[in-house]
Amino acid sequence: MDESGTTKAAVAAEGIGAEKNEPQRYNPAEIEPRWQAKWDAQPDLYAAEPHTSGKPKFYCLEMLPYPSGQLHMGHVRNYAIGDALARFMRMRGYNVLHPMGWDAFGLPAENAALKNDTPPREWTLKNIAQMKVQMRRIGYSYDWAGTEIATCLPDYYRWNQWFFLKMVERGLAYRRSSKVNWCPQCATVLANEQVIGGCCWRHEDQIVEQRELEQWFLRITKYADELLDGLDVMPGWPDKVRTMQRNWIGRSEGAEVEFQVTAMANTPAIKVFTTRVDTIFGATSIQLAPEHALVKEWVKTDARLASAVDAMIAEQKAARETGDIGNIEKHGVATGKTAVNPFNGETLPIWVANYILADYGTGAIMSVPAHDERDFEFATKYGLAVKRVVAPNVDTDELALPYGEEDDAVLIDSGEWTGEAVLEAQEKMARFAEENGFGKKTTTYRLKDWGVSRQRYWGTPIPMVYCTNGHAGIKPGGVVALPESALPVLLPEQIEITQEGGSPLGKVPEFVNTTCPVCGGPARRETDTMDTFVDSSWYFYRYTDARNSAAPFDSEKANYWFPIDQYIGGVEHAILHLIYSRFWTKVMRDLGMIANSEPAERLFTQGMVIKDGAKMSKSKGNVVSPDLMIEKYGADATRMYALFAAPPDRDLEWQEEGVAGISRFLARVYRLIGKYVPTVRYVEKGVHGDEIAPEQFAGQTAAGAALLRTLHQTIAKITEDFNGRWHFNTCIAAIMILVNEIYAAEAPMDAGEVSAATIAELLRTLTLLLVPFAPFLAAELWKDLGETSDVFLQPWPVADAELARESEIEIPVQVNGKLANVIKLAADADEAAIMAASLADEKVAARIAGKTIVKHLVISKPSGKLVNLVVK
Repeated sequence: MDESGTTKAAVAAEGIGAEKNEPQRYNPAEIEPRWQAKWDAQPDLYAAEPHTSGKPKFYCLEMLPYPSGQLHMGHVRNYAIGDALARFMRMRGYNVLHPMGWDAFGLPAENAALKNDTPPREWTLKNIAQMKVQMRRIGYSYDWAGTEIATCLPDYYRWNQWFFLKMVERGLAYRRSSKVNWCPQCATVLANEQVIGGCCWRHEDQIVEQRELEQWFLRITKYADELLDGLDVMPGWPDKVRTMQRNWIGRSEGAEVEFQVTAMANTPAIKVFTTRVDTIFGATSIQLAPEHALVKEWVKTDARLASAVDAMIAEQKAARETGDIGNIEKHGVATGKTAVNPFNGETLPIWVANYILADYGTGAIMSVPAHDERDFEFATKYGLAVKRVVAPNVDTDELALPYGEEDDAVLIDSGEWTGEAVLEAQEKMARFAEENGFGKKTTTYRLKDWGVSRQRYWGTPIPMVYCTNGHAGIKPGGVVALPESALPVLLPEQIEITQEGGSPLGKVPEFVNTTCPVCGGPARRETDTMDTFVDSSWYFYRYTDARNSAAPFDSEKANYWFPIDQYIGGVEHAILHLIYSRFWTKVMRDLGMIANSEPAERLFTQGMVIKDGAKMSKSKGNVVSPDLMIEKYGADATRMYALFAAPPDRDLEWQEEGVAGISRFLARVYRLIGKYVPTVRYVEKGVHGDEIAPEQFAGQTAAGAALLRTLHQTIAKITEDFNGRWHFNTCIAAIMILVNEIYAAEAPMDAGEVSAATIAELLRTLTLLLVPFAPFLAAELWKDLGETSDVFLQPWPVADAELARESEIEIPVQVNGKLANVIKLAADADEAAIMAASLADEKVAARIAGKTIVKHLVISKPSGKLVNLVVK
């Protein structure tokens, strides 16, 4: 008889588990669909409680997918990470919001319509339905009934239009003619953030062209400083993402100085922005971008210059193709014109240089070869003067040029500022330029306003019209905002789509022709649609109140849930979605809609799934469908492999055998628990395993104590990993070790040497530990163990430190810093006992024989204890 008074005979006499005399074979194809059908019949199973619940909240979110028609294992990994976390936090007692929706507007749907003669709406909704079936089959714990959104539906995109009107009111949305990025394949404008290495973000080999178009912009630059400074107080975001955003915003503090062009009446001064106005006495030339406004004028009357400039423009375009325009071989052409340095009156030659960009800064620089590597290279090539005006604040005979130091440097040969410290001189010289009317202290940004006009059909219509006749304050053809009562402006469903002649909406008279909301006269609708990144800039707020028909969301609900506690998605969105969503959050805050200034407290960027040496993607043709993996191995094995094969922040090299291995492990768990179902059910008639007080295990045999120790160490490890580093691979490995130890103890368990209560504790807790990783199997095992409640609603196991404590510990013994041996002692042994055992050990005794112990220490470390002997 075991410690609890339960014998194998007593269990058998109860007749418990007669229907499972022999464990059945693990069959996920039978188990998983049955459970999914049950969960589908409970639409509120994963619903968050109301914001008034008083419970601590946890908003867990993965970036919403584009409905391409099928998931691949890269998607599975991303969503499995979030789902494991959401399930864990629910069991920890949090009110969890775990929503899902669809980033459903965009170019791929429109291109598919062209290719397959299928309307984009039909194509998109069909894909959504297919992907939703896949997500349900994998068992993600989303609140579909309460939160699902699709950005292509009017109940969502009407609020895009509402936000646009609010931004128009506040001067944050405006229209102007601008040189824009044009992708010939997309047949539409791209935002600066969508141009990667000079090519389209969707078409990696397509060089982006420059065109002059009337476009709508959102004034993201108004928030440039706040977007930049906010990165310093976002410790929960990866350093890599913050660095990418910091570089993209590109704030530069400096001065703008005007150089008057010599002997050319009515020619505007050349404005130069410099971060080193202290070096202006060392300027030896002015260099302009090939597309600078002055250059465009001068080439009209100078064929030689025009030819050279055309070649440079072509060269810049070619350099964008490879994305290394900053490393272009520098060359230029003298214009024959000069400008005057306003600080010292010197005349400087004006050049056009191929490495100066028209859209960066002012498109003009002052060249200071002695103190800038790029300028030094150019000056050396063309024999331009090199004048040193900055020196170290120490005596030195030799100084390698270019010399660019600022700290502990002083000015030389710089007029009244000679001898000034560089940093102090920068402030004083900028102020001098402003006081004398030829410059000012200023700040420039790499970040440009966000161009949101798209010349395509499948997007949110822009809620503006052009009044044909005009009226008070509006000239004929002037732009007029629609009233909120006119929203939504619906996207026509039946439309002929081409890639020629501007937006397809412009060819739909019933859409284009309308009336002016102010004067009632004829008007023409805006036919551009919004960039699809507008849709994803605020979608996570809509999740908190997805069925609201009176507002984008209820502020009280949003303020309860925000900021997002954990956001999960790819690092490729660092300067696209992630920077746009930060901007949108600040706008909504300033509209009084929310209290937070940043959308997410913590951001996690998962590693990629790699197959055949490349990121898994449809464009690479190397995707693995989860449907195939589920058919062969089950959903639990598929998602568990995605968590086990590598830490979530590392790339995962796809191996199907890994999924098969996980499936075999789950089968072992199924067989193990099935075998002991009668024992567990018998104990359940008395007291639940998780309610057994630690003292009830005080009389454990060595085998029972060892199993409980491993169990509670496993609980502690998994809990710690969920709360910290998210090494789910080691969490799953710990569960595997636990299962192996239980299997290894079958003989003493079957012999009655391990109490039934301990067996129940082991197997019930093992089932709970599986919930975040293998929810279908966990639900099946929970039912088999005699439970009728949802396993997902059970509290997460709590590690008992006393039960987890090792009975014996290993203690290294060092002699003069070198390891002599490792001894084993009781975990509660005192220092005297440890020292005595160390000296009695044969290997240690041999090492110190004939020597005198001059010092002995027992050192306690976080990893354990260490004995150090010093002998002579």
